[in-house]
Amino acid sequence: MKIGIVCYPSMGGSGILATELGHELALRGHEIHFITYDIPFRLRLEENKIFFHEVVINQYDLFKYPDYALTLAVKIAEVSESCQLDLLHVHYAIPHATSAFLANQLLKQKRIPIVTTLHGTDITLVGKDPAYFKIVKFSIEQSDGITAVSQSLKDQTCHYFDICKPVEVIHNFFVPKQECFEKPLRHLFVKGNEKLLIHSSNYRSIKRPLDVVRIFIEVLKQVQCKMLFLGSGEEIEAVRAFVNDNKLTSEVYFIGRSRDIDPYIASGDLFLLPSSQESFGLAALEALAYGVPVIASRVGGLPEVIDEGKTGYLVDMGDTKKMAERALHLLKDNVLYDSFSREARRQAASKFSPAKIVLAYESFYQQVLKKGSIL
Repeated sequence: MKIGIVCYPSMGGSGILATELGHELALRGHEIHFITYDIPFRLRLEENKIFFHEVVINQYDLFKYPDYALTLAVKIAEVSESCQLDLLHVHYAIPHATSAFLANQLLKQKRIPIVTTLHGTDITLVGKDPAYFKIVKFSIEQSDGITAVSQSLKDQTCHYFDICKPVEVIHNFFVPKQECFEKPLRHLFVKGNEKLLIHSSNYRSIKRPLDVVRIFIEVLKQVQCKMLFLGSGEEIEAVRAFVNDNKLTSEVYFIGRSRDIDPYIASGDLFLLPSSQESFGLAALEALAYGVPVIASRVGGLPEVIDEGKTGYLVDMGDTKKMAERALHLLKDNVLYDSFSREARRQAASKFSPAKIVLAYESFYQQVLKKGSIL
């Protein structure tokens, strides 16, 4: 099958999932064509059956803002015709599903079936903006198949947009690297019995990164530990300032964007994710896959990823004191910690394996191709 994948190329969860899904599909013999404005963050172009088509965004004085949706639609139509694509899989409703719909209007010979995967902020943030509501609803309903990365996101989508088509829940997956299970970078940050706490995100306000520092401060009062921040984003400077104000510069490390964050996450003891919203929580799954328990907010799809009391703890959003208590409970009890770590690895490998999730996508593709549209 020849599949076009449209996604954001940044290091957010949707782009990572789309990229890794493309690679897994290519390993299964499918020809995968990525269509976006930059090479996706984790795309490995040297691998077989992987192709990249750049969307060039031209700027004209007439347009105050460059129009990505229209140039993307043209590129999708061009690639669909020249590469004879069988199916388009777009990640995020807007502008990607919108552009895919427009692309089909441009095609002369045949319409390309569209599968749209909803990842979260296209529904929970942008989609709820009155300026975008109608186009988001329209674009979703014009898709031939719709998937959501969690039951929570499906419920929100169906309730808020009153979607008239069924939405299939297909969770995210993660492929851990065997060489990282030995915590290869741990020695760079901690010594002896010190513990290493990790946070990785794109540092938007919904990630509540300042809460991470607040949790760390409480843990540090009772356990020798260090804090490692991975990634970058609009809130990162506020985090740096907060760390400086609390005189924690010798206890906190900042690692910016990295194509390979696995060795860092795998080297940690505990992952902190106090977000106000997570439609799935791919970062949490990455940590669990390496046996790193997660302390997180009880929001969105996180209860579908974290098995409360077995692979991590879920706490009311904003309750940093309770999150710190849960973290200390684990870090102070080696036997309990080891049981959480083992179960985290086991569940990540069984419930969210690429074999299981990619097979679900392939099956869904076949349903869409067979029926033309999941009605």
